[in-house]
Amino acid sequence: MIKVNLLPVKKKKKAAQIPGFVVAAVLVMLLSGAVMFYVYYMFNERVASRKTLVASNDVKIAELEKKIQAVTDYEKRNQDYKARKDIIEQLGKNKTLPVKVLDEVNAQLPNGVWITAMELKNSGAELSMNCTAFTNTDVVNYVNNLKGSKLFSDVYLNESVQSQMSGFSVYTFSIIIKVKV
Repeated sequence: MIKVNLLPVKKKKKAAQIPGFVVAAVLVMLLSGAVMFYVYYMFNERVASRKTLVASNDVKIAELEKKIQAVTDYEKRNQDYKARKDIIEQLGKNKTLPVKVLDEVNAQLPNGVWITAMELKNSGAELSMNCTAFTNTDVVNYVNNLKGSKLFSDVYLNESVQSQMSGFSVYTFSIIIKVKV
């Protein structure tokens, strides 16, 4: 016997095939998304490591700036110390210089000559004297004695004038001398 089915049969529809370019496009998008995620993660790691490197370098720079400041302060104190030391040494030299000058002037002073005024100028580098003598020979002897001194150089007789003092004829003269410091 023959059976006839009068009921409509539901036919299964074939699933529509997805075109190949859509599948390829989805795969490319997924692959590019994975690559983008990897690149994003990698660059974030690099940025984080660079930020920590910058922070550690900032700390080192701050420490080095403190050290540089300490060295600068030390150099300044050292310069101040040297300047003060030089001043003290100069004062020590200047303290003994007038004594040496007076001693040498006195040692070279002949009889018949006396000093009326004496002044050290230019931190003891130049000596000017006003003197009085009985004769012109005494003036010349005193100038020659000063020229022979080891402490003095460039002895210059500035002027010599004959004048009367208490009824006596005297010579007043001035001398400019360079002192060897």
